Amino acid sequence: MAVVFAVKEINKNPQILTNITLGFNIYNNYFLPRYTCIAALELLSTPNRFIPNYKCHNQKNLIAVIGGPSSVEFLDMATIMTAYKFVQVAYSSVPETSSITQSHFFYWMLPKASHQYHGLLQLFLHFGWTWIGMFYLNIGNLLRNVIPMFSRSGICFEFIEKISGEFISDDEKTMRTSYNNLRIVSKSTAQIVMFLGGFQSMLNLRALLRISEYNDLPCNPKVWFMTAEVDYSCLPFQRYWDLNFIHGSITLAVHSKQVSAFQKFVQMRSPVLDKEDGFLIQFWQQIFNCLPQVSITDEEDDNICTGEEKLETLPVSVFETSMTAHSYSIYNAVYAIAHALHAMYSFQGRQRRIMRENFLSQQSWKEPPRSLCNEKCHPGYRKTKIEGRSFCCYNCTLCPKGKISVQTDMDDCFQCPEDQYPNNHQDLCMPKHVTYLSFKELLGISLATSALVLSIITTLVLGIFLKYHNTPIVKANNRSLSYTLLISLLLSFLCSLLFIGRPMKVTCLLRQTAFGIIFSVAVSCMLAKTIIVVLAFMATKPGSRMRTWVGNRLALFIVLSCSFVQSTFCTVWLGTSPPFPDVDMWSISSEIIIECNEGSVVMFCSVLGFMGFLAIVSFIAAFLARKLPDTFQETKSITFSMLVFCSVWLSFVPAYISTKGKYTTAVEIFAILASSAGLLAFIFFPKCYIIIIRPDLNKREQLTKRVN
Repeated sequence: MAVVFAVKEINKNPQILTNITLGFNIYNNYFLPRYTCIAALELLSTPNRFIPNYKCHNQKNLIAVIGGPSSVEFLDMATIMTAYKFVQVAYSSVPETSSITQSHFFYWMLPKASHQYHGLLQLFLHFGWTWIGMFYLNIGNLLRNVIPMFSRSGICFEFIEKISGEFISDDEKTMRTSYNNLRIVSKSTAQIVMFLGGFQSMLNLRALLRISEYNDLPCNPKVWFMTAEVDYSCLPFQRYWDLNFIHGSITLAVHSKQVSAFQKFVQMRSPVLDKEDGFLIQFWQQIFNCLPQVSITDEEDDNICTGEEKLETLPVSVFETSMTAHSYSIYNAVYAIAHALHAMYSFQGRQRRIMRENFLSQQSWKEPPRSLCNEKCHPGYRKTKIEGRSFCCYNCTLCPKGKISVQTDMDDCFQCPEDQYPNNHQDLCMPKHVTYLSFKELLGISLATSALVLSIITTLVLGIFLKYHNTPIVKANNRSLSYTLLISLLLSFLCSLLFIGRPMKVTCLLRQTAFGIIFSVAVSCMLAKTIIVVLAFMATKPGSRMRTWVGNRLALFIVLSCSFVQSTFCTVWLGTSPPFPDVDMWSISSEIIIECNEGSVVMFCSVLGFMGFLAIVSFIAAFLARKLPDTFQETKSITFSMLVFCSVWLSFVPAYISTKGKYTTAVEIFAILASSAGLLAFIFFPKCYIIIIRPDLNKREQLTKRVN
């Protein structure tokens, strides 16, 4: 009715399109793509002759198409009509994911769907509604954008469910899906439910909730929130259904205002007065629930349509005589097309005649002739000169990696900004994702959990050694070194936690230096243990002076000396070129890596090199002394533990160099945990076994027996 009213107003107005009469055809697609495509093909055919792309009628010239109310159906039509360059106006929301909508022949009367979702988000945040549910119906890829946007703002979804596309169906699968949806709603604690869909989606929602009424299913009252594209509508069989479900719901509204004379125009409509309107008779029968008059005798039947019924007597839930938001959008669309035509006809002289001939007289199936040396280069490609040919002839070459082109026939490709990267087609720059090894992701959680578990195990071992402080196995091989080694291993496990999380100034300063010093203490303890074993064996020989070197003073000297050297390296490092938080834009094309820049590479290598030097010396010394008569065979344990230690760190170097981003940090954490766990396992687990499982071996007699 809004279309009819607008066209009649324009045709009566002498100020617009003088001597030109607008006409229109109306097609009902029943919300089915098949009927949409048929209607589009009929527009490209001669009336009453369904021969697409062949139109020989001289009076009915198609100049524009108004489509809707669903953007999905509109795009089904646009797929066919775009090739013919007809102006297409949609009274629906702009979809998010369609390349067709970028055409210059499209105009949208409703705001973008993304703006509407943002508006709902702001409303939820304003009232503190962070626990909501969602139902959706055929909204394509929009969920990829909607859910992350809400989640980033602190909104959580109790459920996200797709409702059936059937209004009422006896299909077993549809009914099972509907029952499942109803159970979810009835059990949910969220009071706010967001409903996303098209114009007809209200029918689906209403049918879904109707099932609960038929089957006495409990359904807690909810506040429904909908976008502007969802509008209240009903089918004839829904006329007498309960409307309580809609009370209290909130929907975004499209700008509209009442147009003078429209309500009077609607109220004057009647199949008796408007016999040329083929839709009106069927509409009248459905809206007033009456039957058509077939013979004169039918006049006595109370259920016969008389044509005297008044639309204003109907309840608003059945028919609204005022101009709704969608009707106002259609009304504006008709006027926009009319004013565009009027502006075109306002040109004078030759330009006016040419435009009239091209726009109205030319048949839509004739495209202008093409005369090109070669096809144009699409976005993502650039022109490449062909030697010996004219500059009009060129090849199209894919843009180099990391560059894009956004227009046809570009001479060169260009780089994306630092915070963006090219898509796969190299015709669009996409924002990079910020990444670092986080406590919230699976890899970070796994490494942090491993570090804490190993820390607890180390603490238990230390507790066992303190409890059995005076037993022979604890006294053997210098218990002070054992305690120092256990504490350094505990600190090394905890030190790995500094590598997880967003790099900060403090953590960047501490993590490599703390790791270097703590590991130097641990490895120097291993070296001291080995040297003491060697010196103790030499001191047993008659007349040997080595007895004066065996004791705590030598162990303390070795540990302090090695730690002092490593501490000096770290102090110089922090004083000259310390590590700092940095941003890596280039290592991974699609990511912005937040990392710790090590500052001086020389000092970083020096710290690792000194630690490696201590490890190799300890391994060689332990390997050479592995067959010496050792108490509880500690030299063999040291040999195996240092073999594992060196193997881990030798493997670390190529792995560290070959990985990028957060995985580089993960490799270093793994090396720290694996090497420390190796020392803990080979040095202390055999002793714990004897202390707890075989206390009969933890005696002085056993120690003397083993030495002999």
